[in-house]
Amino acid sequence: MTDQQELLDLAIEINSLLFGNFQLSSGGSSSYYFDGRVLTLNPKGSYLTAKCFLPLILESGASFIAGPTLGADPIVASVATFSYLQNSPVNALIVRKEQKEHGGEKIIEGSFAPGSKIAVVDDTCTSGSSLFHAIKAIENEGGEVTKVLSILDRNSGGSKKILDDGYDFFSLFVANDKGQISCNL
Repeated sequence: MTDQQELLDLAIEINSLLFGNFQLSSGGSSSYYFDGRVLTLNPKGSYLTAKCFLPLILESGASFIAGPTLGADPIVASVATFSYLQNSPVNALIVRKEQKEHGGEKIIEGSFAPGSKIAVVDDTCTSGSSLFHAIKAIENEGGEVTKVLSILDRNSGGSKKILDDGYDFFSLFVANDKGQISCNL
């Protein structure tokens, strides 16, 4: 069994991925609900997520992983920790929803130099708005986005827009138009 399949099975087992009838915040409905934080805050889920993402990040040449708070927070932390244990350190960054109005007035927590190569991650890609927020914040600070990642691509237009804008995108799981979730191999 692949790490991706093990992660998908775990998502179902711990009720991070539920099937039924769900009302979405956009006003639509869905035959499934994915709560990425349930998965990435689980010890095994955190480990498997990092294990799946680290090779993709390293292949992209990135030495940083960043994502929008709150969905990406556990992901960037687990990848940074796992990367250290693998002797291939990848530093973590967190992109705030809004720039701080005090102290260093940062929008990105963590430190990187202009020109740094950064992989951007989130738990889910629907419209892509959270990922684009992180991408633009990083680029505005002089970072170079080498990869965009998500655990689940809902195939609701976000991943297509990311690809159309020239970014290298990959998700571990993909949903089809019937609401079936599978590993993206």
